[in-house]
Amino acid sequence: MATWTVALELNARREITAGSDVGLRDAIRRGADLRIYTEFRHNEHLDVTSRNSEIVREVADFRVTYLVDDHWVAGIMTLRLPINPPVGFGPRPSMSFFMYNQNGQQAIARPYLDGVPAAGTRGPAPVADHADMPKYHQADAWDAETNAPSHNFSYDFEVYRFLVCDEWRELLSHTPDGHVISGSFDTLAAAFAGGHEIKVAIRGLCADLAAPPAGAPDHELFIQLGPGYLATERKIFSAGSHPLVRVAPAVPMRYQTGNWDFGWLMPRSDGFIARWLCDPYQLAFAKSEGRYAIRWLAH
Repeated sequence: MATWTVALELNARREITAGSDVGLRDAIRRGADLRIYTEFRHNEHLDVTSRNSEIVREVADFRVTYLVDDHWVAGIMTLRLPINPPVGFGPRPSMSFFMYNQNGQQAIARPYLDGVPAAGTRGPAPVADHADMPKYHQADAWDAETNAPSHNFSYDFEVYRFLVCDEWRELLSHTPDGHVISGSFDTLAAAFAGGHEIKVAIRGLCADLAAPPAGAPDHELFIQLGPGYLATERKIFSAGSHPLVRVAPAVPMRYQTGNWDFGWLMPRSDGFIARWLCDPYQLAFAKSEGRYAIRWLAH
């Protein structure tokens, strides 16, 4: 079994009680997988009309991780649909792109998938009344009547525990034009052929979402890869990524109008990346491409 350790722990006031920001940052830089453990009371979070006050424990996986300015960590749940445990699912099909920052600040973006027309105006929206949920602190609201509402918030969980599986090894690092900085293509090829899982750290992938793009802070986005393809004569490795969410890099990371999207990538070992990204407001996919500095890691 993989080894998971606590890199950082926060209490309900989001004060550090174990580990450190530095420990979390260094693990994510090395490509560590991220899960976050939280605790809350059922009738304070899931059903405020219930008399059931039992503690509920949650551990969620954050398949996309960000390292911003080499010191700030954020993670995003990429595979979650609205769920009401232990009953079932929420009222409408959508993705629940929850984002957690290392200081416990959170956010949610929710592209709806059922095709219901939504022609609302993009921009700031009224903040919902959470009087029945006093531990929920909503900071803002965006695009409320569109197909892709989002907002930023914090919740006073009993504990935040940032767990990492720090067992990845960097095999190859190169510039956007494919110039090797460290490692080797042959090492990557051997790990892939041996069945190892591959992950990439892509530098600058989300700069185009910032305003202005030239002012985007330095950042790396980490995402696992799925099917891989090794061209044995041309010495090119390419792979399809797991689904990812792109967000304009910032400290802290947050959602707002037009600063996020989602989709899939096909990175290549010469720096080329094909992108197939979805506009969440229209659920319209568009292809694009670019060249990026990439670090390739194996587990």
